[in-house]
Amino acid sequence: MPLSYYLILSAIMFLIGILGVLLRRNPLIMFMSLELMFNAANLAFVAFAAYHQALSGQLFVFFVMTVAAAEVAVGLALMVAIFRTRHTIDVDELSMLQG
Repeated sequence: MPLSYYLILSAIMFLIGILGVLLRRNPLIMFMSLELMFNAANLAFVAFAAYHQALSGQLFVFFVMTVAAAEVAVGLALMVAIFRTRHTIDVDELSMLQG
C-alpha cells in the first residue's frame, strides 16, 4: 500500500479527534478524542518509519504511547476527584474552579 493511504487515514483520524475535543462537552469523550489524535500521529510516525525503513519512528511511537497512558491515568484520577467534590463532571461548570 502506498504511503499516501496511511497519511490520509491519519489525517482523517486526527480531524475526528479535533472535532471531538472542540464539539463535545463530556470530559470522557474529550479524553477519547485526544487518544484518537495521539493514535493518528502514531500511525503517521509508523508509516514514515516503514517508508524510510528506519526504526526511529517506531521508537518514538513507543514513547508517545507511554505518555498517553500516563495522561489517561492522571486525567481519569482528576475526573474522579472532581466528581467526588462537585458531583458533576460537566466541562462548563469546571471553569468555575478558580477560587
